[in-house]
Amino acid sequence: MSATYEDAQLVVQLMQWETAVGVDDALAVLFSESFDPETASLDDPNVRKVLTFGETVGALVKHHVLDRDLIRDVYWFDGIWERVKHHALTARAESGEAALYENFESLVSIS
Repeated sequence: MSATYEDAQLVVQLMQWETAVGVDDALAVLFSESFDPETASLDDPNVRKVLTFGETVGALVKHHVLDRDLIRDVYWFDGIWERVKHHALTARAESGEAALYENFESLVSIS
């Protein structure tokens, strides 16, 4: 199934939400040379923003509200996941909730 105009409208709305909550600024921090994904605080607000955004997008894709190929053309989820994966997997282990952040993780390419 190809992306629709509705998918495109939702992408624009997601980009507006991303800006409103500061995801773009959070991504700048996560991709800075000074950010270490392995040692950054587990309650880092930048990581939380990005995880929430990615999980929301992943849920929309999972429920066929948003085209996966289109959103992956807009966002580099493979690279973003690498910057937050340690936090997501730690939170998953500590909470005992295997499904935590699985929607975000599902956006990552399978190698």
